[in-house]
Amino acid sequence: MAFEFFIAKRYLTAKRKQAFISVITFISVLGITIGVMALIIAIALITGFQQDVQSKILGATSHVMVQDLGDDGLRDYEPLVNKIEALPGVRSVSPVVLSAVLIRGAARDQGAVLKGMDLDKERRAAAWLAKLEGGRLPSGTGRDGILLGHDLALSLGASVGDVISVVGPPTRLSPLGGLPKIKRYLVTGMFTTGLFEFDSTTALVSLRVAQEFLGFQDRVSYLQVMLDDIFAAPRFKDLLKSILPRPVFVTTWMELNKSLFSALKLEKNIMFLTIALIVFVAALNIIATLILMVMEKTRDIGILMAMGATSRHIRKIFFLQGALIGIVGTALGTALGLVWCWLANAYKLIKVPVDIYQISHVPFRIKPLDLLLIIGVSLLISLLSTLFPSHRASKTDPVVALKYE
Repeated sequence: MAFEFFIAKRYLTAKRKQAFISVITFISVLGITIGVMALIIAIALITGFQQDVQSKILGATSHVMVQDLGDDGLRDYEPLVNKIEALPGVRSVSPVVLSAVLIRGAARDQGAVLKGMDLDKERRAAAWLAKLEGGRLPSGTGRDGILLGHDLALSLGASVGDVISVVGPPTRLSPLGGLPKIKRYLVTGMFTTGLFEFDSTTALVSLRVAQEFLGFQDRVSYLQVMLDDIFAAPRFKDLLKSILPRPVFVTTWMELNKSLFSALKLEKNIMFLTIALIVFVAALNIIATLILMVMEKTRDIGILMAMGATSRHIRKIFFLQGALIGIVGTALGTALGLVWCWLANAYKLIKVPVDIYQISHVPFRIKPLDLLLIIGVSLLISLLSTLFPSHRASKTDPVVALKYE
């Protein structure tokens, strides 16, 4: 063990007459611990919430959306579907017909979005569709079936087995103007994605049924592309724009939800900077501790320098002393923060209203990169705070320090 480390450790652990310095040392370690713990908990909270919202949004919407620039939708879309499915990284491609409708239920009438798609194909890519809250997927026999979002069904007063009426946009002309098309559907099931905006406004039918009802015949509104790697969406968008033969408009999930994820990212950065101030304040305690230590150990410094210790050795002693405070505080804060996140997830300590947030408890998830960044920032602040006191200690004149001894 190097003698600089031995002395630094002894200064921190040995009992002194000046107990006040020991108290300040404890406060410094406690400040670093609380700061790092608070940073880990806060960042884990924001990350968990962001990932939960992201998974719900991406579970209910497409990763990449391919549309025609015209108002009539995509025509001759089947060759386009086959071409996109052949690209690497594509999980599935589903044609989608989409239109605003009015649904008449037993309790009330409500505006909704009617979405027609290949439900059997989509079930393989969407877990919420594979495991319905109740009922089954519409079959091709009997009355045409429809799936309702959980919140939409509650609002309409509809349940599995009920028959509801759907009023579509005008498709026929009469002397009085356009006549809306009305069709009755059998509610075969209800789904829950966890995304309130989707569950409260969306009704699903098969692609064929939607095309017939809305008069789309051989065209669709857009193609819904699901990818294996959701973060490859921007690169995949550029690839699609370069190989598709027709003028199309390609949109990624990042662009569709840009405002939401930008707000979450900004909140995460602001919270990181704000709580990092706790670590900075704790670092000021390290400076105070080391300065007081230098004043107390002036005689010791003089003796060490008289015995042959150089300014570099003295500087290293007090640098290691501050570094030990930072390392111990950071280690304790990291351990306590991770334990808290584990307990909060395991026992669901922080509960929230399900009907508002669509989750029963607040999830805490910390990314390895975020954890390394927190530890790195804490250690960096701690080490920087030792520079001035250690430099001051190294400038001590041994003659002055031992003059009255």
